[in-house]
Formats: sequence, C-alpha cells, structure tokens
Amino acid sequence: MAHIIVVGNEKGGAGKSTVSMHVATALARMGHKISVLDLDLRQRTFGRYIDNRKAFLASAELDLPSPSMHELPEVEAEALKPGENIYDHRLSAAIAELEPVSDFILIDCPGSHTRLSQVAHSLADTLITPLNDSFIDFDLLAHTDATGDKITGPSVYSEMVWNARQLRAQAGLAPIDWIVVRNRMGAQRMVNKDKMERAILNLSKRIGFRIAPGFNERVIFRELFPRGLTLLDLKDIGVKQLNISNVAARQELRDLMKALKLPGVEINF
Repeated sequence: MAHIIVVGNEKGGAGKSTVSMHVATALARMGHKISVLDLDLRQRTFGRYIDNRKAFLASAELDLPSPSMHELPEVEAEALKPGENIYDHRLSAAIAELEPVSDFILIDCPGSHTRLSQVAHSLADTLITPLNDSFIDFDLLAHTDATGDKITGPSVYSEMVWNARQLRAQAGLAPIDWIVVRNRMGAQRMVNKDKMERAILNLSKRIGFRIAPGFNERVIFRELFPRGLTLLDLKDIGVKQLNISNVAARQELRDLMKALKLPGVEINF
C-alpha cells in the first residue's frame, strides 16, 4: 500500500509547492515510484511546476527522474447517492487508481479550506505543514496572547487536523505523523525567532506534531520554478560547481528529508 504524504496549510505563501516539488523529486531520484496530485484546482502552482519540468526536459532532451502528476478523475453526478459529495469520490477514485502503482502518493493542498483539502488530510499517513517563521503564520496553528508567550487556544486548521485524526482512529488507521516545517528562518538569533521557537515547541507538545527545519529565503527557488527544476537537478543541467547558497539549500533539503522519517527511504544525496 502506498504511503500518502499530504502537504497542507490553509495560508498561502508558506512554501507548500516548493516543499512538495522538492520532496517528490527527491523521492523519485532515490528510485521510489512517486505519484502526485494538486488539489488547488484553480491556481495549480504545483501542477504548473510539474508542467514546466516536462516542457524543459523535453526541450533540453534530458531524462531526469520525476514525480508522476495525475489529475482527479471525473465522476458523473448521476452516479452519486443523495448527500454524497462529488469531490470525495474524485479523490478516492484517484487514490484507488494510484495506490497499486506507487510507493508514495504526495498531495499538495490549496492555501484555503476546501472539501478536497479536508478529505485529503484524513488520508494522510504523513502530514507536512510548511510555516513561515512569524507569528502571523503561527496564528494558523494557535492563537497567542499579546506577548506571544501564552497559547490561548487552537486555530481552525489545528481543529481540522484533529478531526482528521479522529476519522482515521475511527477507521482503525495508524495515526497521522504531523510535521510542522519552519520555512524562512532568519540566520541571526533574534527575539522574534527565539519566541517562535518556544511557542512552536510548546504547541507541539500540546497538540502533537514534530518540528522539522525547512528552507530559508533564497533566490534559487524562484529561479528554478520556470524550468520545473529542483536543487538536486542542477548538476544534471550543467552546473559544475554550486555556490555557497545552493550548497546550503541542498543541505536544507537533506535535513528535511531526514526529519520526515518516511518508511523505506534512505537519503543518498
């Protein structure tokens, strides 16, 4: 049975598509069969990333390991029973089709609350929540007092993850391994960074998630998107020597993949 990875966050701009693309491509390059779905049916940032990769590799006559993008199958409304949701059926049909031929299925969710995203979270074996290192983004997980030191209650997103966990428990499935990935952390030790670290650590113990290092803000990520490339592809396209920033970004990806602790994955880059 395929291991399902869901990349979810109800706030845009946290780096979901960048994380999705790099995790999926890293798995493909390590020899795993990786199928991916983009549930943001309107913007399709992750889908566009894959489209760009296909176009660039074709034009450059390159054959690099890549995740396999799939669309949600159409379901006839007449086939639904009263009260059934068409999006539930489209997602379950996609998973049923991909599980026999995949080691991993990665699902990238939109930066908003949708029915598709809600259902996807309940399917997650591993849930990755990228989070910019600021209290604006932390508010997605929990509310704090004016000082940022005291957590006053969970957010709607945390409650949604809790509901997904309850659904999995009722179905007799293994618990979700929830990892919050801290993106765009500053290199310097600052008061806000220290406060965020304490707040996330405190919250992780209260609602049950692991913390993993993510990607810092780097120009390279914006440069890679139009060609659909990742940090692991640079040498294959003729970049003979990585600069210091690229080497650091590659190490960040390695650290993230190690922190995810995905079953059967041995980091070899």
